[in-house]
Amino acid sequence: MTNRSIFINPKLSYIIILISFSFLLFTEKISAHCDGIDGPVVKAAISALENRDINLVLIWIQEKDEEEVQKAFEETIKVRRLSPEAKVLADKYFFETVVRLHRSGEGEPYTGLKPAGRDLGPAIPLADLSIEKNSLKELNDLLIHSSEQKLQNNFELVTSLKNYNKNNIAAGREFVEAYVQFIHYAEKLYELSNHSDEHNTKSKEIHKH
Repeated sequence: MTNRSIFINPKLSYIIILISFSFLLFTEKISAHCDGIDGPVVKAAISALENRDINLVLIWIQEKDEEEVQKAFEETIKVRRLSPEAKVLADKYFFETVVRLHRSGEGEPYTGLKPAGRDLGPAIPLADLSIEKNSLKELNDLLIHSSEQKLQNNFELVTSLKNYNKNNIAAGREFVEAYVQFIHYAEKLYELSNHSDEHNTKSKEIHKH
């Protein structure tokens, strides 16, 4: 295949980062990240119980759900003192309550707590790590590379097939398939960028109430 390079300037690279990250925000994996036993919501719930400080978990819950979380918190504190077995059950009840209400606040269904150690792909761990390290470099490099590489691959494929023999229907169909893939990818990036703006606006409106 002929090597055709696409020059992508820094401004376009930045746009690709935003588009790629917005794509991550709407994937099932991101939603599942907050469902996990080792996810940030359950970690906050554990910290709240251990420190007897409900404020450590309320940040993950909308204001309208605070009363339900407060009630669950108080019940859990009482029950977990009874025995080690009671502690396990009470803690799980609290985790499930917090995660359910968190997901409800995001407009997502609650489908149960997910096990720890799931493969979330490279982006989510790097996103968490970037916050911890106060550095976007590694996540930045990953998103730029993955987005540019897919764009480059799609571009190279469609351009390598465009000069097909007009009498070769099979070759023409192969070009069409590559063309559709290239165009749809470009369209998806554009739509996700716009969808991200709409999501951010709606999210701000929800959290005002």
